[in-house]
Amino acid sequence: MCAAVVAALSSMSLAFAEGLPDLGESSQNELPPQMERKIGEEAMNEIRFREPAYLDDVEVNGYLTRLVGRMATHLDGARPNFDVFALRDPMLNAFAMPGGFIGVHSALILAAQSESELASVLAHEMSHVTQHHLARSIAPQQQAQTASMLAMAVAILAARSRPDLAMGAAVSGQAAAVQSQLSYTRDFEREADRIGLALLERSNFDIRGMGDFFSRMEKFGRLYENNAPAYLRTHPLTTERITDMENRIQVRPYRQVADSLDFLLVKAKLKAQEGSADEAVTGFSSLLTEGKYRSEAAVRYGLARAYLRANNVPAAEKEVQALRRLKVGNTMVETLAADVARQQGDAEGALRILRNARAKAKQERAISYALIELLLETRQAEEALRVVNEEVQSYTTDDKFYLFQARAHEALGHNFLQHRAIAQAYLLRGQVAAAVEQLELAQKAQDGDFYEHSQADAKLRELQAQLIAEERKKRR
Repeated sequence: MCAAVVAALSSMSLAFAEGLPDLGESSQNELPPQMERKIGEEAMNEIRFREPAYLDDVEVNGYLTRLVGRMATHLDGARPNFDVFALRDPMLNAFAMPGGFIGVHSALILAAQSESELASVLAHEMSHVTQHHLARSIAPQQQAQTASMLAMAVAILAARSRPDLAMGAAVSGQAAAVQSQLSYTRDFEREADRIGLALLERSNFDIRGMGDFFSRMEKFGRLYENNAPAYLRTHPLTTERITDMENRIQVRPYRQVADSLDFLLVKAKLKAQEGSADEAVTGFSSLLTEGKYRSEAAVRYGLARAYLRANNVPAAEKEVQALRRLKVGNTMVETLAADVARQQGDAEGALRILRNARAKAKQERAISYALIELLLETRQAEEALRVVNEEVQSYTTDDKFYLFQARAHEALGHNFLQHRAIAQAYLLRGQVAAAVEQLELAQKAQDGDFYEHSQADAKLRELQAQLIAEERKKRR
């Protein structure tokens, strides 16, 4: 979904936003937050499983979600469950979707010159969500047609990097109606600016990051009018908006905020994936040679990732050793070290690194993913199952853990549990028919106890009834 849709399809109720009325509640009477979340989940599934640019990187997406989570703790009232994800795209853009989903293009992350700048964009998008701009922009009669609205959103997704073509991509009659609402988006943008700025300040970021980032975008847009960043085309940036931001920032006390190592490592990881592997190696090597860096650790991390891309494992190992000498305590360095050991053929060494890292940081899914994957590859299914069973207790909506669980059960010959785990993964993806097929296979399995089969039978009947009801709706 491109941000052009978000301007017409997104939603904060921060009472501290200067001079702003609380407009969120009345809109929720017409489009409940639960419905917004449902629409967002379905659109998110389209992105995860059909959008080639989706960046399936738990470290990058985890960092972005934590950054938003840090700011979300400073929201007043009920807080949406934010999920933030990255898209590998050279266009500078970010967008909010209904229900708390926020997408960020990799180019925008790389363009941010400080963590406060990146946080300012995310705070702006959070404000689109929490102010319920979706419900406030779509007329009640259009809100009732949520299926059509979602179809339109999915159609426009194909043109998210070319917002000027977005409306042509949408075949639904809803598109024209949504386009007619875009005159309100400048009001939404001003509202998101003000609320986002206050949220940024409450979260102890440098609020000048917002002014700096948007001012730089505005200058870039004037210089390259015909090739302006997508963010400017989907988030109308006027002189009035810039002036308003600058006036608000000027009366605030100056606060210098250091960038986190996570921010610098994520940028380095994304940079290492750009262009050819040789170009990435040359770029990071030049930064080290010339001493042009804010963090030696981040440059060496990026260089090691670039060397791995270039299949120069010994050189990558040297950079890992340099990071060890710098005493960089970060889980991204641990997954890097494990990747290097793995490519050196030292599976036991990689497992040792991952086991130690997980003992210190069990909340880091990147570590658990890598550990479970390697345990399964090395035919240590019982340990893999123990780890994944612990993880599904904490991450009940992570379909990847259920797929890992299914692989472990398969390796151990647990047919019933294998199919039940796959069914749960499909359910989390919104693929009910596929989940039904897996539960039918589980029914036929000869293992599994009476209690487990009874539970599966009850779930199967529930899902079959759901499919029948959905089919009847389609026929009306």
